[in-house]
Amino acid sequence: MDRTEIRKSEKAFLVGVLHGNQTAEIVKEHLSELKQLAETAGAKVVGQITQNLRKINPQYFIGKGKARQIIEQAKTLDVELIIFDDELNPGQVKNFLGLEKNIKIIDRNGLILDIFRKHAQTREAKTQVELAQLEYLLPRLTRQWSHLERQMGGIGTLAGMGEAQIEVDRRLIRQRISKLKKELTYIEKERQTQSKRRKNEYRVALVGYTNAGKSTLMRALSGEDVFIQDQLFATLDTTIRKVQLDKYHFILLSDTVGFIRKLPHDLVASFRSTLLEVLESNLILVVLDAASDQVSEHLNTIDEVLKELGAERYEALIVLNKIDLISENGKMNYLKRKYPDAIMVSAKDQLRLDRLIAEMIKSMDGDYETVEITFSYDQGKELAKAQENVEVLERHYQNDSIRLKIKGSRDRVNQIINQYQNCLLYTSDAADDTPCVDLGGRRI
Repeated sequence: MDRTEIRKSEKAFLVGVLHGNQTAEIVKEHLSELKQLAETAGAKVVGQITQNLRKINPQYFIGKGKARQIIEQAKTLDVELIIFDDELNPGQVKNFLGLEKNIKIIDRNGLILDIFRKHAQTREAKTQVELAQLEYLLPRLTRQWSHLERQMGGIGTLAGMGEAQIEVDRRLIRQRISKLKKELTYIEKERQTQSKRRKNEYRVALVGYTNAGKSTLMRALSGEDVFIQDQLFATLDTTIRKVQLDKYHFILLSDTVGFIRKLPHDLVASFRSTLLEVLESNLILVVLDAASDQVSEHLNTIDEVLKELGAERYEALIVLNKIDLISENGKMNYLKRKYPDAIMVSAKDQLRLDRLIAEMIKSMDGDYETVEITFSYDQGKELAKAQENVEVLERHYQNDSIRLKIKGSRDRVNQIINQYQNCLLYTSDAADDTPCVDLGGRRI
């Protein structure tokens, strides 16, 4: 087991750095979140320190004197783990270990990766997390890690004549990374196959900062049990539920992994196939914790990750959740001014969900088209198929046929047009009186 793993109740000391454009208040908020992360991983935070820096020290990130002071303070508190809120390079970690080899040194990225490893449940999540961990570990490999051949079940061959153990470990990691990437490619193909089956459904993705209440909102909308815990990164795997908004509107609602500031790039890359669920959605619900003092910063973090995924231009609704925790009128009014188009809800108490549902229906209708098709009475099977996943607006029973007026998503309407070209009478926009053209090009 490598020394980045955090044991339950392991004493931890946090280090924050104030530099650049950061203010003392921002660093304080970041350390508060780092404390939550450490506790989620199972550590017990017994102290923290903030250092003002004009420039980053290449040896220890902070000054050498401050580094020694932190080590001594950690030893006094019987600390086993020091966690930096900023990313450390491999050389800085190695230099700290030179000061005290019995205290582990990790950064925020290493901490998040440890949490993901503990929370991964499915084969896909476990593969994604292990790949991210190994890519994070490879450049940081030192003798602080135990023999990786034993960890990885004897992958590869034993060391050749004169081959140093650390080189064996690097080779084992590279081999394992290669294997994991192949596994993820296979898993992604499976996901793409599943996605094609859902192509004609209207898909809505929940995205948001970790612990913003996405899973609670999914439960409130779907009425089905999903895993909920008041903890950062409680769920990693994408959950999909079919939700009936009203008599004619159905959606596939997906809940993805939560975002967080400074999310490790290796992790985003490894979870790309999971996060692609967002790209394949018709609508994104950006869920924010309205009771948090960092709503604006959380939204910026979400926007950055969506931009990295290529989803920044997708249709989105901002959902301010947890309004039940806001007791001050001033804060509520501020949020209304700051986010005038946002929908305020309490997923926990199921407050104002009707407005959210109405907005989703409005978004769906904007993507809908209307079609009239005619079937003969002996085309019962085709008639039934054409009414699936659409709203039937009218039925006209004629002497030798049935004419349907249906409304559905563009993808579903196009599928019907392609399948039943011989039955299509005309297509039209319900709000447009311009002449329609049938499939033969004739005006109707």
